[in-house]
Amino acid sequence: MPMDSLPTAILAHMVAINNVPPPPLRSIPSLRLHTNINYGQLNALCHIRGLQSTHSSLNLTAHNTFIKQYPQIFLHKKTTLPKISQQEEKRKCIRKTDEKSLQPDESHNIALYLRQARGGPSIYEEQRGAMKFTEFLAILKKLPIHRTILEHNIVWSMLKKIPELASQLSDKHLKILSRKVFSETWIKGSKVIADDGLYIILKGQARPRIKVLRRLNEDNDSIISSISKDSFVFDAELRDSTVAEIYMPSQELVLKKWSTFGSLEDASQTKADKTQCSVVTEDDCEILKIPAKEYEKLKLEKVKRENMQKLKLIRKCPFYENWPTLSICDLVSVSKWKIFPPGHVLVESGTVISFVGFINSGYCNIYRNVVGLVRIRVNKVKKVKKLVYMGKLKEKESFGEISILLQDPFSCTIITGGEVEMMIIEDKDILALDSVTKELMIQTAKPTFSHLTEEDVNSEYIQKVKEKEWKYFKTKTMKRTLHCNGVLPGFGKWNHYWTTIPRNLKDTLVSY
Repeated sequence: MPMDSLPTAILAHMVAINNVPPPPLRSIPSLRLHTNINYGQLNALCHIRGLQSTHSSLNLTAHNTFIKQYPQIFLHKKTTLPKISQQEEKRKCIRKTDEKSLQPDESHNIALYLRQARGGPSIYEEQRGAMKFTEFLAILKKLPIHRTILEHNIVWSMLKKIPELASQLSDKHLKILSRKVFSETWIKGSKVIADDGLYIILKGQARPRIKVLRRLNEDNDSIISSISKDSFVFDAELRDSTVAEIYMPSQELVLKKWSTFGSLEDASQTKADKTQCSVVTEDDCEILKIPAKEYEKLKLEKVKRENMQKLKLIRKCPFYENWPTLSICDLVSVSKWKIFPPGHVLVESGTVISFVGFINSGYCNIYRNVVGLVRIRVNKVKKVKKLVYMGKLKEKESFGEISILLQDPFSCTIITGGEVEMMIIEDKDILALDSVTKELMIQTAKPTFSHLTEEDVNSEYIQKVKEKEWKYFKTKTMKRTLHCNGVLPGFGKWNHYWTTIPRNLKDTLVSY
């Protein structure tokens, strides 16, 4: 660095002190870049008291102060770190920090370790469950249309833990209903009539109302005074001059958190007594409501979806391809789904079947009865009935129409080959159809495997017996021939215990 670029006070200080050498020039950063210099610190450095004094002790003190403050005249650039993306979900970050803050510290409280040893929930799990429940209540305060997908999933996961809902609804239906539920706030002493849905208590306590019969002749004044005094708690229905039906809160039963009352069925259709499914709140309660109308819509959609599936199945069967849609809808209205296990006998030969089946998945084996001869001893045989496999019924095929309408016994036996899902129509429903539909079914349907004759069955049986005898003769002859030559199956002349053939013994011309 050129000496003329330093300030005059600094050069004078270096020359004035004889016994202390000036700082090396290589340690002094360059002052050419004026943007890197703090001029306020430089001005303070130049005006240090005693910097140009001739007194040795005063000059030494100023020199030490100079050396300490000298690096402060240079500005250092701050290192900027890359920015963190702001697109991450804030809820996950908040949950992680909350979980870290809720982690239990090391404690000498023996109750914590006893609870953990007995399999009970820890304090951390209880706090985390309380936070989830608080978040659950806050979500239910929102309208369903204003909730996010994450909030809908939280509501669904919490509702799955309620046994009353899990026993009545499938997981798929509960997920649909969880997008329609909402929470209601009821003050203390309110009468909640659950005639339009299923109610679940989330916070607070309530008592169900029960029917009590009182005679007004005994204590007329007290009954009337109690009715007028506590009319917000119960009501009375006077049917005659002597007896009154009073609905009062039960003193024994108490509904607490996660208790349910009401029903998913619509009370207007079931004609149930509205007062029998009512409660009186003892505290300020938060009650979750599942509307019965939404459940009714869900059932109607389910029935509509099943009817469409049944309609498509019947339409794909060969006998019903040209049927009008109105006649197919008559069959759909009286049909139902049923699953049969493997090896189940659907109908035996010589009997009339009790239903018409439409195979949706799986297959059924068709067998015909035949009388065969079985050799017992030499020159002695016995007649035995046997089943001969003649084919199978596959998916999108039907059977049993002619047998029910004409009361014609089946000429074959039908046994499920695996698990079969089938749409069935019972014989009483088939016979209750209108005459046009029954006549149309007789004209289009055909008996199952009616093309088979006795000659076909006998020739098939003879071929199966011949194949079985030939297989037995071939196996017996091979074993006898090998045994005569001293060759036993599974044993060779040379025994090698190598798991793999060594690389140096491998030869392309030798087959191992």
